[in-house]
Amino acid sequence: MDLKQFTSALSQISEEKGISQEKVLETIEMALAAAYKKEYGEKGQIVRAKFDPKTGDVEFFQIKIVVDEPMLKPELEEGEEEPTIESETEESEKKIRFNEERHIMLDEARKVKKDAMPLDELEFALETREDFGRIAAQTAKQVIIQRIREAEREAVWNEYKDKEGELASGIIQRIESNNIFIDLGKTVAIFPREEQMPSEKYYVGSRMKFYILMVNPDPKGPGIVLSRSHPKMISRLFELEVPEIGSGTVEIKSIAREAGSRTKIAVFSNEEGIDPVGSCVGQKGTRVAAVISEIGGEKIDIIEWSEDSEIFVSNAMSPAKVTKIEMMPRRHTARVYVPEDQLSLAIGKAGQNVRLAAKLTGWKIDVAGATVVAEGVEGGAGIEELEGVGEKTAQALHDAGFSTPADIVHATVDELTKVEGIGPKTAEKILESAKKLTGAEKTEEEIIEKAAEAASGELAEQEHEENVAETEPAPEKEVEEELQPKDFE
Repeated sequence: MDLKQFTSALSQISEEKGISQEKVLETIEMALAAAYKKEYGEKGQIVRAKFDPKTGDVEFFQIKIVVDEPMLKPELEEGEEEPTIESETEESEKKIRFNEERHIMLDEARKVKKDAMPLDELEFALETREDFGRIAAQTAKQVIIQRIREAEREAVWNEYKDKEGELASGIIQRIESNNIFIDLGKTVAIFPREEQMPSEKYYVGSRMKFYILMVNPDPKGPGIVLSRSHPKMISRLFELEVPEIGSGTVEIKSIAREAGSRTKIAVFSNEEGIDPVGSCVGQKGTRVAAVISEIGGEKIDIIEWSEDSEIFVSNAMSPAKVTKIEMMPRRHTARVYVPEDQLSLAIGKAGQNVRLAAKLTGWKIDVAGATVVAEGVEGGAGIEELEGVGEKTAQALHDAGFSTPADIVHATVDELTKVEGIGPKTAEKILESAKKLTGAEKTEEEIIEKAAEAASGELAEQEHEENVAETEPAPEKEVEEELQPKDFE
């Protein structure tokens, strides 16, 4: 045997597979023992090999387990059938059937080793063999391949089992239907469709950062599941870009994300004098820009977290400015008022802004415009806003057909008293509150004055249009004059 070549191959396998050389040597010894048993061993025999990489010598040993009489199953007499599995008790299952190739009685073992005890292993040297047949060599090869694969899977599992919830960089290896396989270097992870970002396109050979969502033990190798849509990926990216978060000075309290579209994060400073929002944004927005670039241009709103729920909800409505907020702790609901021109900004596209704010704060948020109009508060005021209306009364009014304050304005006190739980005084209070909320208390003079102003404005516009029509020629007349033949002298 060329020992130099063997040592070189041993080191190469160890480096490529990430397995220790001791583990590789152990695998080779198991393969040699399997080949010896296949070629020269007996049925039930335990063979162990010891290989010396310095000299290249191999020694083979037969292993026998020391047993005592109470540990053995009784031998079957002639004609007696072996008991079925159901009839065997737990005690009999623990007992073993004696095999002279792998067992040795205690009294015999003590002749070899004086202090031998039951279940000890004794080694008996076997004749050294160097000539193995084709089948034995094939057996040894299969054992080496199998054991090295197992050792490789174990090394990968040990590396990634504690990395769940961290970021990993990988290259897209192949795309199969809805799943993408990512090469992480020592293993291949799966990137399922439900964890992908809808706004991103993935190409083979692209390198990206991924969030390690799950690491599952698997006989074929650790099942590593990756994600790019998980909310915690945002926090991990900020930890890389913002030193204050990594050191614990600034803390990310909560995250609400709609992957590929928008994310809101609430941050808090544990030290006075440090601006948590400014730390995350960075000078000229460099830090947050790096995170946005990594997640494909997804928008990120960074707000300051507060223990005061009212302030926190108000901050969460950013970029809209909140003018007034009403907290209803019993229903865990916040009613937010914003300027009329910022109503659409507060709600967001398809309700995205208010939806993310609700996820971020954990409060149910209702948005209403601050301007009072004839139909109620812009954005829709509920009957819960009325004075003297609680949850039960609101439900009773809904059941009676009064869905909005405008419905109550057109009702009479007698009609309201027909609703269960509402008396005459409560009915008057509710009716007065509805009129205030909807603006129905305006005097007749105010209404007539506004109508007159509107009418006079329309008359003025009409007169202006007629004057313009008289001073400017009609387009049809201009066309006719151009078409008429002109005399040339």
